[in-house]
Amino acid sequence: MTERIRRSVSESLRLKESFFADSEEKILAVAREICRTLDNDNKVLLFGNGGSAADAQHIAAEWVGRFSHERRPLAAIALTTDSSILTALGNDYGYEQVFARQIRALGRPGDLSIAFSTSGNSPNVCLATTVAREMGLVTVGLTGGNGGKLGASVQYHLNVPHSHSARVQEVHIMVGHILCELVDDGLKGL
Repeated sequence: MTERIRRSVSESLRLKESFFADSEEKILAVAREICRTLDNDNKVLLFGNGGSAADAQHIAAEWVGRFSHERRPLAAIALTTDSSILTALGNDYGYEQVFARQIRALGRPGDLSIAFSTSGNSPNVCLATTVAREMGLVTVGLTGGNGGKLGASVQYHLNVPHSHSARVQEVHIMVGHILCELVDDGLKGL
C-alpha cells in the first residue's frame, strides 16, 4: 500500500513538472485574458462534468470570494451549480444543451469561458464552447489525453497529456489555483 502511495505521488509530481514547464506561457496568456475580461466589467463562465464540474465551482468560488488576499469580488459563474436549471434543460432540451443554453442566456461578447474536460470530448462541454466562440467569448479549454475535440476548438488550450482522469484533474486544479494567484496579482484597482 505504501508503494502505491509513492507511485501515485511520484507520477503526479512528474506530470506537473512536465506540464508546467511546457505551459507557462499559455497559462500567463490565459491569466492576462482573465484580467482583461474582469477589468472590462465582463465575467468568467466555467463548466465541466463530474470532477471537472467541481473544479469549475471551486475556481468560481475563489474569484467571487477571495483567494490569497482581500479584494473586490470578481464576476465568475460556475454553470454547474443550479440543479433546477440543469435538470430542466436536460429534460427539455437534452443533456448536451445544459451548458450551451446557459452560455446563450448569460454570455456576452467580451466574457470568457473556461471549459474543463479530462477527455476533451464531452458533448455538452464541446457544444457550449462552440456557442461561446460564436457569441464572441474568449474560450479556454483544460483537457487531458490528446485534447480531443475541445482542444481543437478553443483559443487557449491547456492540455495535460495523460490518460488517467485523477492525474489530469490534479493538474487542472493546480492550473486553476495558479490562475487565481496571477489574477489576484494582475488586476487593476484591487
